[in-house]
Amino acid sequence: MAKKDPTDLTVEERLKTLYQLQTTLSSIDEKRALRGELPLEVQDLEDEIEGLTIRIEKIQTDIKEYEQAINVKKGEIETAKASVERYKTQLNDVKNNREYDTLSKEIEFQSLEIELCNKKIKEALFRIEEKKDELDKNQEIIKDRQQALELKKGELDEIMDETRAEEDKLKAKVKELEAKIEPRLLTSFKRIRKNARNGLGIVYVQRDACGGCFNKIPPQRQLDIKMHKKIIVCEYCGRIMIDPELAGVKVTPTGVEEKKTRKRSIRKSIKKVAEEPEVPEAEA
Repeated sequence: MAKKDPTDLTVEERLKTLYQLQTTLSSIDEKRALRGELPLEVQDLEDEIEGLTIRIEKIQTDIKEYEQAINVKKGEIETAKASVERYKTQLNDVKNNREYDTLSKEIEFQSLEIELCNKKIKEALFRIEEKKDELDKNQEIIKDRQQALELKKGELDEIMDETRAEEDKLKAKVKELEAKIEPRLLTSFKRIRKNARNGLGIVYVQRDACGGCFNKIPPQRQLDIKMHKKIIVCEYCGRIMIDPELAGVKVTPTGVEEKKTRKRSIRKSIKKVAEEPEVPEAEA
């Protein structure tokens, strides 16, 4: 049997299908609500661990750069020492004061270079110690976060295992219902549902009011909703409205409830009067 084209559905059929879709989506929302804040907590922990991992990698890179800088400075010290030794040897063969002064300045310069290199090495070693302390702290933090993540994931997996089978069935039903709805109407419904705080895109009339925002609906508009001639939205909240009968909801008429309440109040009053003892009249 060929599937019925969504555009060929009557307004009544569209509204009924939309309401079935809403109840199915609400059931999925309830299943997801059981997870509480766990998915967000897991995501936050994963993001934090990722950030800590990047930070640790940066610290390790910095340590390597400082170590390389130390090796370079050590090489420069060895070169400067060799130069000093060579210049000292040349001092023994100088022929005049000018050559002696030049060599002495070179020896002094190379000695200062050695001192500067040693200073740079000490600074780099100090920075390496700082970075190692920072590395240890971050590794400790990431270890704690990973333990917390495993615990949260375990809790989340346990909850999801309990609801996964039922949720999969509901998701399959959602796909089936969505296929029956006209794409333009489905897009509008999803937009309304997304903007609604409680996730309700279609609601039925309750006590002469919108079941979503609870604003009063004029009698003529209520009549239009019951006629199922066109899709009507609430002028206050924008939700699609459907009458309770089409939604399959039994609603006690407001007048009947008031009448019953009134009768009950009258009965209670009569009973109270009957139970009160008679007060004797005062003697003249």
